[in-house]
Amino acid sequence: MQGASELARLGTVARVTLDKVTKTFHGPRGEVCLAVRDLSLTIEHRQLLVVLGPSGSGKTTLLRLIAGLEQPDTGIISFNGQPVNHLQPAERDVAMVFQNQALYPHLTVAENLALGLRLRRMPSSLVQQRIQEAAAWLGLTNLLHRRPGELSGGQRQQVALGRALVRRPRVFLLDEPLAHLDPCLRGQMLVELRQLHHRLETTMVMVTHDQSEAMRLGQQVAVLHEGRLLQVASPEALYQHPANLFVARFVGWPPMNLLRGTLQPHNGRLCMVLASESSASTDQAVVLPLPTEAGAALADRCGQVTILGLRPEHIHLGISQRAEPDRAWLSGRVEWLEPMGAETWVHFVAAGHPLVARLAGSQRPPSTGPIGLELDLRRAVYFDPASGQALPSVAC
Repeated sequence: MQGASELARLGTVARVTLDKVTKTFHGPRGEVCLAVRDLSLTIEHRQLLVVLGPSGSGKTTLLRLIAGLEQPDTGIISFNGQPVNHLQPAERDVAMVFQNQALYPHLTVAENLALGLRLRRMPSSLVQQRIQEAAAWLGLTNLLHRRPGELSGGQRQQVALGRALVRRPRVFLLDEPLAHLDPCLRGQMLVELRQLHHRLETTMVMVTHDQSEAMRLGQQVAVLHEGRLLQVASPEALYQHPANLFVARFVGWPPMNLLRGTLQPHNGRLCMVLASESSASTDQAVVLPLPTEAGAALADRCGQVTILGLRPEHIHLGISQRAEPDRAWLSGRVEWLEPMGAETWVHFVAAGHPLVARLAGSQRPPSTGPIGLELDLRRAVYFDPASGQALPSVAC
């Protein structure tokens, strides 16, 4: 009964806080694997947070820690300010949806939806009410009599969501629920998840390795790598202002262009000097004048190697070497084109550096010979190559 009384104080919708949480596992030879490293994160009431990262980054472990399926080695997990480390999974009142729907094949959709509620000895009338509501929200009303083997992959995933939905939990946890769906179904389910979150106004946490899912669905996106939380931001802020080189490379497709050079004064302005890989001569170096405000912000790095990051859509086909203010001109050579329908990805080599530009689908650069490229440096982000961290600048 103590767990039940504590659960009542946690509120109907959870604000989830992790404070300096660490979780380690031990391999078959006794080696230590740090799955989550000193992680602090707050998931606000009714927020839809997407946790993004590659395989092995600690995403699923993070969900299991929130659910109570794993216990942290150090740190505190709280719901609405109340620590829950000591509470069992059933006492935390969370619902988790996995990649594998884990539906009972011999039960109908209605019976799969009802099973968890009946195990909690909920009155039959309330069970039926919740099943009908969830079925209506998810478009399952006409499928309640079917068994999982008679459903499509998308419909089975909807049933798995419905099974969590009927619980009315404080927190929804979704562990890559769309990973096994084809692109069309995945897009449809993303829309349904967004609508479901809007309807329920509950706290929802989803993990994925797919950046397109994260950017389309999350109100906030948390990027994990090797158990470390690297950045938490809105999808737009994450894309425009990556906190470090890993986020810059991992978020956005095609990835951000990264140019390495030395910051040096030139004609009264701070410039990025890119030495051509084909020659160490400074006479053949490419000089990119930085915007005035960015130059002022980076003045103390004069003489240091710096990495300039620029998204593919901020590289344009140039007509002449007379670049507009806060834009730089670069001569490149087209390597290959990737037609993507509404847009074309153009791969160049410029000053020995590979670059990719995102152009409108109707644009076609010449397939041979040099071509002028215009770089919109107002949109550039700058990084310290030693730490990998973004440098203070005035990038838009």
